[in-house]
Formats: sequence, C-alpha cells, structure tokens
Amino acid sequence: MFSERLKQARKNKKISQAELSRALGVTQQAVGKWETGRSTPDPAMVARLAELLDTTTDVLLGLQQPDFTPPVGRVLSSYTECPIPVVGTVRAGYGALAFEEDYGTEYACVKDPDNYFYLVVKGDSMEPRISDGDLALVHRQSTLENGELGVMVYGTDGEGTLKKYIRRGNAVVLHPFNPAYEDLIIKGEELNHLYIAGKVVETKTKW
Repeated sequence: MFSERLKQARKNKKISQAELSRALGVTQQAVGKWETGRSTPDPAMVARLAELLDTTTDVLLGLQQPDFTPPVGRVLSSYTECPIPVVGTVRAGYGALAFEEDYGTEYACVKDPDNYFYLVVKGDSMEPRISDGDLALVHRQSTLENGELGVMVYGTDGEGTLKKYIRRGNAVVLHPFNPAYEDLIIKGEELNHLYIAGKVVETKTKW
C-alpha cells in the first residue's frame, strides 16, 4: 500500500513526520493521514515526497520494487515496536529527575526502550511545528548538541520544557519556535540549575 511504502521511505531517510511536514509546507496531520491511508497526496505532492525521501514516484506508487525491505507485521524498522511510558510532567529535585503524571504507554521503534519516554507537550510555545497535546519521544540523556530539540528543566522547582537547545558562547539559549515567546538565556552560575532530561527524537500528533 502507498501508506506503508511512504512510511518506510520516511523511516529509511530517518526523518520524523514533523520534519517531513515542515519540508513540504503541510501539517503533520496531513502526513499522518497519508501514512495511515486516510488520505492520499496528489501527483505533484507524490513527486515532492519522492525527491525529499531519495526515492522515486514509481517506488512510492508500487510500480517499482524499492531497494529496501518492506516492513513485516509490527516491525517498522530494524527494531520492533515497544511500549514506552507516557508522562505529563518532568521535574528536577533531590539531584535527580522525576517523571510524574502517568498517561499509560505509546509504541515506538527503538533499540533500548528503557532509555525512552514520551512527554505530553503542554502549551503553544513550540507552535506551529509542535502543538499542545502532541507527544514527544525523548531519549534520556544529560547532554545535547547545539541546535537539537530537548526537554530541559530550569531551576530545582522548575517543570520540564521542550525547547531548541542553543550554545552561545558561555551561555545556553532555550529557544521556542513560537515568535510570541522570548528566548530564555541562561549563563554563569545559573547553568548549574539547568537540567537536561533528554533529546527529542520525534514528535507526533495524537488523533
């Protein structure tokens, strides 16, 4: 099916639905509908998809065999889908990170599921790319590369926030995508109160 071929091509390219939607100038919901078979893009959009995903329209349309192995069952990449806990809040305290508000589980294809969690995004500071209520798949780690999306906690009593992590000299900037919000600049001794909960590897909209 077109939906399965599109999803597999995207995963082989190692980009998220959100990244693909931004490149195409469409909503993440539109990409999600294509990948679940709820709708189909027009021929011009199929051509753009093929170009962005380094494949051909014939492959996406099933007229030519791809040079990758299509998924079987619930195996969507080299890993099997595993249940990942969904949390609503990340806080810092007593020298560790606390994950609160249990929202159950959601599936993801990852190698080491114990090192991942889903966070329910709150607020509109990351609009239009990431919306309130979206799920962010986060890899637990204490460092981030410049420009990566991460979940950070600022202050011992602060709540985790999803922002773009930017190193600027001896300071760290937590950058929101929504222009209505200002950057949070952390420097000097304030950096001792910045906790990195993990790197955001994928976001998806809950239907």
